[in-house]
Amino acid sequence: MANPKIAEHARNPRNWGELEDANGVLIHVRECGDIIMFFIKVKDDCLEKVRFMVQGCQNLIACCSVTSMLAQGKTVWEAMEISAGDVERALGGLPPEERHTAEDAVNALYAAIQDYLSGQSKLGAPLAREMRGEGWRSLYIQAQRGQQPMPNLYRKYKK
Repeated sequence: MANPKIAEHARNPRNWGELEDANGVLIHVRECGDIIMFFIKVKDDCLEKVRFMVQGCQNLIACCSVTSMLAQGKTVWEAMEISAGDVERALGGLPPEERHTAEDAVNALYAAIQDYLSGQSKLGAPLAREMRGEGWRSLYIQAQRGQQPMPNLYRKYKK
């Protein structure tokens, strides 16, 4: 039997749609052909609005729906702490072969946040472009903790 929470979010996704005044955006075409779009509006370090659109399976739609719900209203810091496990728990579990959809959803959120930070960071867009994978996230977390993130890169890009 299908998970009723997944079915509900797939039929009635929360926060579906484009966000005209977004200041962080991700558009990603997955290898399988699925398309994920995440839009965030950050104001005063808070994700004021989170929207998404997906062309893909019901599990991916449900995971993006839950991710958007978990992120909306959170600070950038709090949103970056949302994990695939959080999404999976909120949905009451995913089939083992579909757990990657929760990872894809939170990674889409992280990438939209990265897009926002690349335009807002004191370190500027060049550093955000240089950082790949989890590196940019670690850099932001270090900065929030008052640590000097990666001193050599910081000196290279500081204004």
